[in-house]
Amino acid sequence: MEQETKIRKHIYFYGRVQGVGFRYYAVQKAEELGLNGWVRNLYDGSVEMEVEGEEADIDQLILFLQNRTYIWIEDMKVAEDGSVMVLMTQDRDDDSASELMVFRLTGF
Repeated sequence: MEQETKIRKHIYFYGRVQGVGFRYYAVQKAEELGLNGWVRNLYDGSVEMEVEGEEADIDQLILFLQNRTYIWIEDMKVAEDGSVMVLMTQDRDDDSASELMVFRLTGF
């Protein structure tokens, strides 16, 4: 029996990724694939995600998101060393932009 190797990726998505159901689709598909992590909108219009699981499942999640009708991923950056990058954001009245959506946090 092959041993499962879990990895963690910290990913930033750029393009038409807010206001199009990106976080909703990401959480739904991640839960379906048994992935752990979180996803949130950033104030610059991008989306930040940290996801842990089998690499093939993470790739499947990304492909799924790329193929949604209204989502258009122009660019995607993965933190090279796997470390979490903290972005400083200005306080705004609109807290929805940074709302954190967690999926299957039990693995962290």
